[in-house]
Amino acid sequence: MRAEQNPTGPLWRLPLSLLMWGVFSASMFVPAAYAVVRNNHPASQSFFYSGLLGMICVILIGLALGDRKPRFGTLGQLLSLLFAFAILPVFLAIPLHDALQTTSFLNAYFDMVSAITTTGADLFADPERLSPPLHLWRAQVGWMGGLLMWIAASAILAPLSLGGFEVTTRGEPGRAASGPSMIARADSRKRLLRSTVILAPIYIGLTLTLWVLLLMSGERSLTALCHAMSVMATSGISPVGGIEGSTSGIAGEALLFLFMFFALSRLTFSNDTTNTTGFRRLETDPEFRIGLLLVFGLPTLLFLRHWLASLEVTEGENFMLALRAFWGSMFTVISFLTTTGFESADWQEARQWSGLGTPGLILLGLSVIGGGVATTAGGVKLLRVYALYLNGLREMEKLVHPSSVDTVHRAARIQKNGAFIAWVFFMLFAMSLAVISLALAALGVSFEHAIVLSIATLSTTGPLIEFAPETPIKLAELGDVAKVILCAAMMLGRLETLAIIALFAPGMWRNN
Repeated sequence: MRAEQNPTGPLWRLPLSLLMWGVFSASMFVPAAYAVVRNNHPASQSFFYSGLLGMICVILIGLALGDRKPRFGTLGQLLSLLFAFAILPVFLAIPLHDALQTTSFLNAYFDMVSAITTTGADLFADPERLSPPLHLWRAQVGWMGGLLMWIAASAILAPLSLGGFEVTTRGEPGRAASGPSMIARADSRKRLLRSTVILAPIYIGLTLTLWVLLLMSGERSLTALCHAMSVMATSGISPVGGIEGSTSGIAGEALLFLFMFFALSRLTFSNDTTNTTGFRRLETDPEFRIGLLLVFGLPTLLFLRHWLASLEVTEGENFMLALRAFWGSMFTVISFLTTTGFESADWQEARQWSGLGTPGLILLGLSVIGGGVATTAGGVKLLRVYALYLNGLREMEKLVHPSSVDTVHRAARIQKNGAFIAWVFFMLFAMSLAVISLALAALGVSFEHAIVLSIATLSTTGPLIEFAPETPIKLAELGDVAKVILCAAMMLGRLETLAIIALFAPGMWRNN
């Protein structure tokens, strides 16, 4: 029985936040080594000494807590995850602030929160301001934050019926299916280890594959690596300011486009939570099917709209421009639907070709919808949208046949209260959007910019700040209080409102 209670060794008794601190500390040696290669010794020292200090602190705290038995199970891990998003960026900002030396520590903290939550809001508008090691560090933090969410979705959110799983599971959101015994707590650690062993090699392998393919397409090494990590993490972090600064051309965009499909559904890379979600095959997965409909359907509508407008001002000889416009629309749609935020190099062509300006409201709407459950994408999530669609379909059916029996939700494997919970989450999302927008407006931010900032942070789609409004928003010009509010919004958008409510509900802890 003792072996069953401690199946993963003393290391996995430590809090999740402490383990992540150790992993991120060790990862600082990567940009330190890269800075040495580029003869940037001050930046190398910043990362090396910060990583060494972090490792020493983790070892000392780990030795002090080595015999500590965890008091809480999966809900305690969720609390550690929140602490990691809120406190860990303080440590991650130390080498960034020390190596840059031209920004405040709050700006460095904001940038690290943006990276680890995979938001990718770019505080430093000019890419030339940051050295290559700093660009690598930002992309690396975002990539590791994406891996953290992959693992947390399987090991923490799924057992607690959170993160979109509450739509299909029978458990009450925030309550683990297992009881409060020590065996259940041991199982929560086993899930964390098992999910890490299963998902980390897939995540790393896909990133390396995309990196190599981008190099073969003619992309520069650092840009290819950062773009590969940013697409897998849906962070949208780029060392060259986006796709426009890329050298791989249409081939590079096509590769990024293909790998963005991993953010539409968890079944594209793993089936370890299929028993929870209720779907086992990709072609029958509603998230993937809705994602395909949006990725190909919306660009077609935009293309037709642009085509009808262009007939009045252009001739048929611009057929190639029309194809480029269609491709730019399709790439940008999937990019913002998955909350990555890369804009195609042909997106501006799509707007200029027709003589019409495509409104940023489309990009805002796509980001709010978001990608698949248990992926690195943010937003409301496609599964919740699907549940609301089925509920609307059922209500219209009842108008025609009031005495009919509901078979729609049962066939779709949506739980009885799935649509209600999805609607509750959507209302919580809308309330959070309103509160954050009002708070920013009270600090002097214009109404349009406050809405864009709120959606960008809650949906973890930072590039919206640049592409959605008519004039790009300069984050560096915001006040300190506004930056703190946006940091809180990014954490809320990454963990979602239902998870935060579960953490602060006393009844959840008594039953955990």
